[in-house]
Amino acid sequence: MKFESPNDALLALSEKLRPVATESLDSSHQGRVLAGSVTADRDSPAADVSAMDGYAIRMTQVDQATTLPILGESAAGSPAPEMPSDGVLRIFTGAIVPQGCDAVIKREDTEELGSEIRLKLDPTEISKGQHIRRAGENAKKGSTVLQPGIEINGAHKATMANFGCATVDVSRPVRVTILTTGDEVGNFQQEAPMPWQLRNSNREAIATLLTAHNWISIVSVEHCIDDQKQLHDTLTDRLKNSDAILMTGGVSMGDYDYVPDVIKGLGGDIVFHGLPIRPGKPVLGAATKNGKLLLGLPGNPVSAAIGCQRLGIPLLASLAGKINWLPKVPAVQLLDGGQKCIPLTWLRLVKLVDNGVAEPVITQGSGDLVSLGNSDGFIEVPPGQTGEGPWPFHTW
Repeated sequence: MKFESPNDALLALSEKLRPVATESLDSSHQGRVLAGSVTADRDSPAADVSAMDGYAIRMTQVDQATTLPILGESAAGSPAPEMPSDGVLRIFTGAIVPQGCDAVIKREDTEELGSEIRLKLDPTEISKGQHIRRAGENAKKGSTVLQPGIEINGAHKATMANFGCATVDVSRPVRVTILTTGDEVGNFQQEAPMPWQLRNSNREAIATLLTAHNWISIVSVEHCIDDQKQLHDTLTDRLKNSDAILMTGGVSMGDYDYVPDVIKGLGGDIVFHGLPIRPGKPVLGAATKNGKLLLGLPGNPVSAAIGCQRLGIPLLASLAGKINWLPKVPAVQLLDGGQKCIPLTWLRLVKLVDNGVAEPVITQGSGDLVSLGNSDGFIEVPPGQTGEGPWPFHTW
């Protein structure tokens, strides 16, 4: 199939993937994907409460031009006292509004005279229910307050705590194998490789991008030389315990690019092999018969990193059960971008120079790790377009 945009390809492949199973957790929810709804165990607020510091008053007292005695107070964290018939109560933000109170008058709208107050407002400016938050106005008991498919953050945790939700169902982490390929790639951490050898930067880039997400678990990191049988055997073995395998290298049209044939030999359904993007055009996306992901990224390091961020992580998010898994990113204006345009989606390295403003990173191509390291991410320029944008910005 031919796809006009990266998102079209992602949607088509996601239809063939099977989301991971769920598990119940009583802690460590942060960053996990919620698999079930969270419901309110009581009204929120649980009772009528004051929205202001001030005075609880009856509407029958509003017309009085005389002073009103302060006959008690309602404080947050305490039951409400009885509402007097011939005076007001001092009340604080969040405190329970006593039965019989019709409105709350802000403290600054009164003249405080020790044990009495005088209203500074015209009676027509006071309405019943003023500055009172009604029971259940945020949520009624039994209503859904959090939907499944969200990645749990601090705001969600606050909502969960408010409704006594300690144990929740979440998607278990997506188990990922990282598989780099190539005879030229080795584990040369300290020693200097020969000129025809490369340190394994793809492994480091992809592992770091994935570990930023708590709903991903890297279960294996492997490397294969350019050998078809070794690649076949490694994929066969790692698929037993992985939900997804992200590969780098071996997806182009060279004599040693075995990934497409090996995936076909394993019964994989190749949804795309080649997308109209730069860099990363040779990328391959496939699904196994039981809905696991096989994503083959080009071996060039800039292509591999951009492909992982733009294609790999969204697909893993789909496996994790996220409801809004397609990238939703901010837009930036591009400074000094030139007038060049290409007939492909251009995933262009940029560096942020101000809020919402970026400039291109000068690069020598998909193998330029210096330009990659000096970028903050990349913009996404549609085919045939140029100029300042604004363009979608994907951060690392």
